[in-house]
Amino acid sequence: MTQLESAWLDAALHTAREAAAAAAEVIAHYYRRDVAVEIKADASPVTIADREAETAIKRVLKAQFPAHGYYGEEFGIERGDNEYLWLIDPIDGTKSFVRGYPFFSTQIALMHQGEIVLGVSSASQFGEVAWARRGGGAWLDGERMAVAMTDRIEDAALSFGNLKTMASDQRWLRMAGLVRRANRTRGYGDFYHYHLLARGSIDAVIESDVNILDIAALACIVREAGGQFSDLQGREIDLHTTSVLATGPGLYDALKATFVD
Repeated sequence: MTQLESAWLDAALHTAREAAAAAAEVIAHYYRRDVAVEIKADASPVTIADREAETAIKRVLKAQFPAHGYYGEEFGIERGDNEYLWLIDPIDGTKSFVRGYPFFSTQIALMHQGEIVLGVSSASQFGEVAWARRGGGAWLDGERMAVAMTDRIEDAALSFGNLKTMASDQRWLRMAGLVRRANRTRGYGDFYHYHLLARGSIDAVIESDVNILDIAALACIVREAGGQFSDLQGREIDLHTTSVLATGPGLYDALKATFVD
């Protein structure tokens, strides 16, 4: 499809990076300013920074893509062109933002007909920005990334996140087996363990209790770095995804076998 040629995707990615930079300005203004916190219906926190950052992102994107659809964490879905849907989490990690430590990020991705074709993961206060577009590789602060080629669980560094749901079913015992076998286990969490995975510093990320806005951009980044990215059952990422298995190519099948029923 001509509209998704490399030049068009590069331009769309450039706009997404500009949108992330606009959000970073909003976030910097409010960070560590003791902003008021509201609790949403799902028991998650939200602040004026979240809402203004999402508005800033959409302002930049809509200037270039007014007909596209938009799905944001704070303002929900705005219908548009059914082929294109922007996925926006202005502050993924609001609990960290509220408590004043920089373990949060802005996540922006574009879906075309259900396929994630570009993503930006901007951890502005942490000091890292990663991005990718389909067929263009994955980049962290201007340097190209590649996943590690580790192919044995016994040699692997695994990172876990958001495990509450997993802890209540049989997957907990299965994961315990991985912990016993792995060379190293950590819980880096949020955007950071995906950045580490994409640049080859760890070998796999296992998570439950996520949503598509948390992970869409990161899925594109990991895949363009040479990794594999699915839910824990090996299914393709979509708007209803709630878990993640992300790995380098040498570990994916073995780790998926741990969780597939």
